[in-house]
Amino acid sequence: MASNSTEILHELSPLMRVYKGGRVERLAGKDIVAASVDQETGVESKDVQISPELDISARLYLPKKAKQGTKLPLLVYFHGGGFFVESAFSPFYHTYLNAVVAEADVVAVSVNYRLAPEHPLPTAFEDSWIALQWVASHSNGEGPEAWLRGYADFDRVFLGGDSAGGNIAHNMALKVGLEKLKGVNVEGIFLNCPYFWGKEPVGSEATRLEKKGHLSFWDKSYVEAAWHFVYPNTTGLDDPLLNPVMEPNLSRLGCRRVLVCAAEKDILRDRGWFYKEALEKSEWAGDVEVVEVAGEDHVFNLFFPKGENALSLLKKLASFINGNGV
Repeated sequence: MASNSTEILHELSPLMRVYKGGRVERLAGKDIVAASVDQETGVESKDVQISPELDISARLYLPKKAKQGTKLPLLVYFHGGGFFVESAFSPFYHTYLNAVVAEADVVAVSVNYRLAPEHPLPTAFEDSWIALQWVASHSNGEGPEAWLRGYADFDRVFLGGDSAGGNIAHNMALKVGLEKLKGVNVEGIFLNCPYFWGKEPVGSEATRLEKKGHLSFWDKSYVEAAWHFVYPNTTGLDDPLLNPVMEPNLSRLGCRRVLVCAAEKDILRDRGWFYKEALEKSEWAGDVEVVEVAGEDHVFNLFFPKGENALSLLKKLASFINGNGV
């Protein structure tokens, strides 16, 4: 069939459509903004190539207060978007990382991994691990990036992400625990409305009413359809990559502290709490906290960054990174 076919193969509105001829139409998450010196925060950013041959890149952020000789915590961040839209260069993530870097006084690496369906899972996980190895290559004072060599404290590394990016952050921390990351101590992970799911409903999932609000499409059927779309070879909804409770090595999560944000109106809310319970029941020796935000929906802080709840969560994250939480 011709590549300009109008017959729809996958309908994931309002984010994406895929046509039977193979044409991919992204309906959202396409906008990008340039790296810059942020006028509001003074945070400086720049873009780097991690693996040109695989098209893996990142946006680096440096706080205004950074001084040569003073090492700062390092945040490696993975953007959301269901594994199939958005980028590290989008206005949402550029605004958010500027705010986090300024508030927490950290160096940040925002990873740009390849997206499904052109690059189905597990590509995003593989790309993210390559990015982490690239970050780790600077821990001995070498590596190509001066900001990481000069300002990053590799004994205070944090992984973070929202939605699909929260899923990636968890799975990267698990991989660190299983395989180690030379020269790097992953102190903690921050999971904002992480994209976890499972075959059997937990908490209030089975009785949730139709959603309303800015992400009304983000419901059970969408979450499940999206997973099979981005990972055609998955073992299903209880794949440990999606349902961490099914992970036999959960107790080997490679960090000491975990902070999870759950939004009251989010279909994924109960999964954040279920994750906490699973960690506590395993033999993992760390500390985990869930912050539930009343009245908010999925990744609300990206859509409404100046809202009271978003600013409160930002301060909570800064406190977590600087050792005052969990």
